[in-house]
Amino acid sequence: MPMSTLPNRVDKTPYEPVRSQWASQETKSRFWATYVHEAAEHDGQILDKYKSDMDIVLIFAGLFSSVTTSFIVNMQQNLAPDPTTETNMLLKRLIHTVNNSTFLDVNFDTPPWTGPDSTQIWVQSLIYASLSASLLAALGAMLGKQWLNHFQHFGHGTVDGRGRQRQRKLDALYAWHFNAVLEGLPVLLQLSLLLFGVALG
Repeated sequence: MPMSTLPNRVDKTPYEPVRSQWASQETKSRFWATYVHEAAEHDGQILDKYKSDMDIVLIFAGLFSSVTTSFIVNMQQNLAPDPTTETNMLLKRLIHTVNNSTFLDVNFDTPPWTGPDSTQIWVQSLIYASLSASLLAALGAMLGKQWLNHFQHFGHGTVDGRGRQRQRKLDALYAWHFNAVLEGLPVLLQLSLLLFGVALG
């Protein structure tokens, strides 16, 4: 083999892997730049929809929970004996002690309290269940907003690093059925409203 051809072969071969590696890096950078751009547009629409839905859930759950709590406070007195009856009986006994001629035919023994009737217990149970469902919906909405805030924060780094991080977070949302959880929050509010209506009925 002629010696004159050897330098040409030695000069050409080391540059081939460099060109291939440079082209591969350029292709990856172009891919991840396109990915991040398309993902930002897609995520913007999804985040706006989810955040709007969860704001509605939080507002409705807050207002409905306050209404339910006011009913619970007003009905709480039905779960205990009436203090007015016992107070009146004690006053009559005190007056009779001072003046024996008063309240001669009155029995001063306090009537025993047998507890609330079954209707009151069922009504209170339904209202408490309604309040629990609305508070659970509000808790789910708060956690959902925190998840979305964490999802849209990718930090700093290279384009491909941020793209991979975004994809891992998206896969985690699908793995935890994030969409199904958010769609279940309005169902919880509807269940809460149904229980409250049954309790009032």
